[in-house]
Amino acid sequence: MPASLVSTAELALTAALATWMAFGFTKRPGRWFRWKLFANATFTVVTLTGTKDGRTELVNPYAELSPGSLLLPPPVLQTIISHYVRTGRYDQIDGHGRVLSTQGEQRIEVRDSNVVL
Repeated sequence: MPASLVSTAELALTAALATWMAFGFTKRPGRWFRWKLFANATFTVVTLTGTKDGRTELVNPYAELSPGSLLLPPPVLQTIISHYVRTGRYDQIDGHGRVLSTQGEQRIEVRDSNVVL
């Protein structure tokens, strides 16, 4: 095979790969993480305050996740909050934040220890 044909094929393949990567990793309006690895991921960024015996303090739900885990969908957040209230760590938990998923960005609230989207 002639060297010019190989270099032309390599150049075309490299350009096609670079184009696919450039458009594959850009986000469409209202979408986060278009890449298929993140297709089913749901991230929750939330600030919570817990009340126990009239005292209020910040609650860290991420401490209940395995080390290095960032995924915290609303059902898991509700499970963690319910655990905190059921075990008596807090009487009530409230807060607000955002959920990032394939449906885009949504507001999330925690009222009276219940997650509300």
